[in-house]
Amino acid sequence: MTQGSPSLGQLFTFEQDAGRLELLIRIVYWILIGIVLWVYGIIAFICLFIQWFHILILGRRNETLSSLAKGYLEYLVHVMPYMYFMTDTRPDILPGSVRIYEEA
Repeated sequence: MTQGSPSLGQLFTFEQDAGRLELLIRIVYWILIGIVLWVYGIIAFICLFIQWFHILILGRRNETLSSLAKGYLEYLVHVMPYMYFMTDTRPDILPGSVRIYEEA
């Protein structure tokens, strides 16, 4: 990595230690994150539906609609490790700036 670049960490890693108290807090977090994902998912679906017509009529993609769908997918992947008991590190409830990279 070059100096000054952000460090990249693997998102889905095994952690041996797990907190019992965090397990109880996780239930409340599941509900809150679930509500956010549900609302964001509906908005993303509407954007994809509009995007389909936009591509059909104009023959190109709309960047704003694409960014909204991309943001939903990034948030979904960002909260997955916590939702599936892989980590005790709590993600933000509201979607934030998250970037997901794929190894080439």
